[in-house]
Amino acid sequence: MDDDDREQRELQERVMRFRAMEREVTDPLAIGLLHDIVTELEAALEQPDK
Repeated sequence: MDDDDREQRELQERVMRFRAMEREVTDPLAIGLLHDIVTELEAALEQPDK
């Protein structure tokens, strides 16, 4: 597995972890921050040439 595949997989795992946190928290500020993080990570996933 090359570095790009590994980075892509790690990024996908981070997205999944942050999505899980987003579902579990109840604080509106935390939800908003986690949502922003997920959005940025998903955007990075869509740009494989990084």
